[in-house]
Amino acid sequence: MDLEKLQIDLTSSYSHRFKSVEKRVSQALTEMVEQHSVAIDKLSLQEMKTVATTILNIETKSLHDEVEALLAQKEQIQRTLEKKAEALQNAKYTIFNAIEAKLNTMDELQAVSKLHQVKLQSIDLYDVLSELVESAIITALEKEQDGEMQETMEEVIKELTFEAIKEGSLNTIRIRKILSTILQSAIEVAEATPVNADVILEATLKGMRTGLIRSIDRFKKRLAFMPVEAKHILIEDYDTIMEDLNQTDVLFSQVVQTQASESSQTIRKLLLDINKEMHYDLEELVHISKETAEVMREKFSALAKSAVKKGEEVLQSQKAQEAKRMGIQAWGVAKSALGSAIKSAKDAMDKKDFK
Repeated sequence: MDLEKLQIDLTSSYSHRFKSVEKRVSQALTEMVEQHSVAIDKLSLQEMKTVATTILNIETKSLHDEVEALLAQKEQIQRTLEKKAEALQNAKYTIFNAIEAKLNTMDELQAVSKLHQVKLQSIDLYDVLSELVESAIITALEKEQDGEMQETMEEVIKELTFEAIKEGSLNTIRIRKILSTILQSAIEVAEATPVNADVILEATLKGMRTGLIRSIDRFKKRLAFMPVEAKHILIEDYDTIMEDLNQTDVLFSQVVQTQASESSQTIRKLLLDINKEMHYDLEELVHISKETAEVMREKFSALAKSAVKKGEEVLQSQKAQEAKRMGIQAWGVAKSALGSAIKSAKDAMDKKDFK
């Protein structure tokens, strides 16, 4: 059968004079059978696909056009959001710089130091995290005495790790990106200044660990005062967060090992050795993570049960029932295909034996 002609005939004969989809589809299929003198069960897969796709396109055209229009609006809104977010970040920089300039003219050094702390807490660090880490480490190398260098670097990395993590969601992907960004920047400085590589990397790993511990501890304390709306959002991601909290030490070590595998042999050995020495130090990270998971379990057990109940209700929805039905159909298709394959193989063996 000519598929193009089949599509054209279906489109031209399809009628909207019936109110229900069922009647419109039934009439279209009846006319197709009569017009092409073909039984429905004799249609090939491609012919069935042409019939179904043609009817789908006719019936869903207006909805499809609306979805396309909304997607275009979404993309435009997303671009506008990105521009506004960048403008907001730049506005914050401008304001902080103006305040700092005024404080400098007044020779208020202590005030400038406090302003810098407020600035770190007020801007989105992730956008500039790589540059911030690099600049902070280089500054420590240039200005600190040997005895204070590692301690200063560790404190800086701790603060940057904490500030970058604390306001966002506590999920593996986000934390991994932040830790990887910080460590990668430190590695680049370490490779450029090999004489201080061990100091830089040890300070970075210890600072990252302490910053992560502090972030999780803050999250644990905030659980008690979290508004109901946020609790429901948290419950939606309950299983993921619980899983993440129970493997933060693994996540930390994986970040180190991944960055090590992508570095030079010297840096790789340093990273792996430091990470091995820090093994027992990670016990504090494991402890605070498990504590937080326990608090979350206790605080939200009722909400979690409620979420499960809602999930069970959703399973009764039309969409879920349709998914279940399609699952059974998929099983049927697979079983049929398997049966055909077995039969073909058996026939081939029988023929071989016969010969």
